[in-house]
Amino acid sequence: MADFSSLLIADRRKTLAGVPEGFDALILADLARVAASTLGRVPILHIAREDKRLSELADQIAFFAPDIDIVSVPAWDCLPYDRVSPHGAIMARRMAALSTLARQSKPEAKKQGQPFPPQIVLTTIAAATQRVPSRNFVSGKSFAAKVGQRIDTEALIAFLSRSGYSRASQVTEPGEFAQRGGLIDIFPADAEQPVRLDLFGDELDQLRAFDPLSQRTTGNLESLDLRPLAEFSLEPDTIKRFRRAYVENFGAVSEHDPLYEAISEGRAYQGAEHWLPLFHDRMETLFDYLPGALLTLDHQVPEAAKRRFEAIRDYHQSRKEQAASSASIASAPQSLSSPYKPLPPAKLYLAHDEWMICLMNALPALPRPLPPKTVPI
Repeated sequence: MADFSSLLIADRRKTLAGVPEGFDALILADLARVAASTLGRVPILHIAREDKRLSELADQIAFFAPDIDIVSVPAWDCLPYDRVSPHGAIMARRMAALSTLARQSKPEAKKQGQPFPPQIVLTTIAAATQRVPSRNFVSGKSFAAKVGQRIDTEALIAFLSRSGYSRASQVTEPGEFAQRGGLIDIFPADAEQPVRLDLFGDELDQLRAFDPLSQRTTGNLESLDLRPLAEFSLEPDTIKRFRRAYVENFGAVSEHDPLYEAISEGRAYQGAEHWLPLFHDRMETLFDYLPGALLTLDHQVPEAAKRRFEAIRDYHQSRKEQAASSASIASAPQSLSSPYKPLPPAKLYLAHDEWMICLMNALPALPRPLPPKTVPI
């Protein structure tokens, strides 16, 4: 199979046909090994049709090829231009994946001589066509600590609050934290269990994982690496940037604009992610995080991508019509929810031309079905 993978990389006109879905997990794993050994520090970026396919591929690769490093980047679990935020668990998985990729892209992470395991980055059409915060933002928003190190407790609590963690009396769910004297419990977004920081003064004396149900210690840890839960932060500079960009895009702010008011006050707002570009100086794409990656696609990705772009356009047009209708009724009583002010699709998503350019060097779709009247050998 290694010979086939090498041939597929060398001659991208070759196709894999007439095999069931599932076998492509073995091909992807072998491609990752060949890419890591012959092309240098090059991962595989595979775009699946949908979330279900991504999950299935991740399970299959993990089972058949445990030597492969798998990074999964899911899409938001909400519609374009929705009024609700993505689920916290989805955001946690996305930020964990983006943090990993952002660190790998740093020059110091690419030094010769360091081992680089075969890697497959799995994502979906919805995630690959969506713009994301820059690598500089993601890599700069973390909090690391080691046993024996001094910790600024106020800085840690401020980081947790800015990064989307919520304070609780007892930590039981990912994204929660609690403080009781010299003990700080945190449930990292991408961890299976919460951790307990035992401070002696301002020094981290012990770091332990514990069961969220029994609250009993399950093991000792040496270090902690926290990532944000959200794709934006509510720091003073970010709030100023949002306020300025909001006015630039939508004009003067009306008296009743809950989104603008909440962000101005440093409060979280349901669905604020759909104005994500206003929080950042620069947005990037998943392809920016993985320059030079070997790109592979699920079968029917082009058709599914076409439907995705059509859906984005339709939802945006619907929001524009609703906003225009609300604005035309000047005498209408103020509703509980403000008119939705949608950003142009190009600010949130790749344009179709950009998408096609990104796919120019993709390998053939895996697995490609047999053409009509063809019998497999």
